[in-house]
Amino acid sequence: MNKLIFMTCGVCIALAGCNTDNKEKETAQSLPVLIVSRTPVEMLESFTASIRGRQDVEIMPEVSGRIVRLCVKEGESVNKGQVLAIIDQVPYQAALRTATANVSAANVRVETARIELQGKQSLFDENVISDYELSLANNRLAVAIAELEQAKAEETNARNSLSYTEIKSPSNGVVGTLPYRIGSLVSPDMSQPFTVVSDNTEMYAYFSMSENKLRRLSSNYSSIDKMIEEMPEITLQLNDGSSYSHTGHVETVSGVVNSTTGTVQVKALFPNPDRELLSGTIGNVVITSSSDSAIVLPITSTVEIQDKTIAYRLKDGRAEAVYLDVDRMDDGSNFIVKKGLSVGDTIIAEGVGLIREGMDIKLKTVTR
Repeated sequence: MNKLIFMTCGVCIALAGCNTDNKEKETAQSLPVLIVSRTPVEMLESFTASIRGRQDVEIMPEVSGRIVRLCVKEGESVNKGQVLAIIDQVPYQAALRTATANVSAANVRVETARIELQGKQSLFDENVISDYELSLANNRLAVAIAELEQAKAEETNARNSLSYTEIKSPSNGVVGTLPYRIGSLVSPDMSQPFTVVSDNTEMYAYFSMSENKLRRLSSNYSSIDKMIEEMPEITLQLNDGSSYSHTGHVETVSGVVNSTTGTVQVKALFPNPDRELLSGTIGNVVITSSSDSAIVLPITSTVEIQDKTIAYRLKDGRAEAVYLDVDRMDDGSNFIVKKGLSVGDTIIAEGVGLIREGMDIKLKTVTR
């Protein structure tokens, strides 16, 4: 914790009052003061974050049918391409056999049309048939070839549909809930996904930061890109108050300010080798920022009036109210003053609730 270096002195505050004889009498109260200086500080800022897996993929069946086999359990780790469940394959196997047979038949028709065309071509060359009959033979071959291509496409669709009866994981991750059991009818149009596979080897923490805070933070690094590249590792506080054992780093900062909230979305990446972090949970991202030269002021030396933070500065022997722009430090005891004070200013350190604008302040002693 940075110690605030200040000079302590006593002040006498002349308080005017009237007695019953209308004679003034003075009372004096000795209060400490401090001399404003700059000091290195380290500040922690906490932001509520939503934790998500690197990718949460909703798995939807690509064909309709009843589930005949579940190949995984909820919460099981799976690899890309691993079979999660099998849909009844019988109708799709039959469709594939039909499509394959149609391809064979179409091949035969093509060969027949080609032989017929060869015969017609010979007759045409001997001037036995007309050009019209030769053209018809050419057209019949073209139609047969087109029918063959259509049959091949239907065979490909049937083969793909059969392969889709095996519901596979599109990525490495962890299986979520399995609301559909053996015998359940599933289809591509159902409203609820078959399951969700979360790739949680690494986790994203999404949080929002005000535009002003982002600018203030990035100003320490000259640009947002430099900030992302050079800022220290950040920590994550879990929902139960404990600290996550691995540090992370800011990966991206949105280039768009939310016009409603005035905030920018930030995404931080945390490793998750032990699957301690779960997708969908809430935590707090803690960012450390530092300054080599900041004005730090004890909260006890300020007073809040109508949401304004005020300190009292000594000027020409009188109290002068100074309106401050401050950030609260994480220690709960000090402010960082952004505007309102300069190095060398003398500030009433305690008892500011008794001070009023323009009150005579008489320095009694100064201790250095």
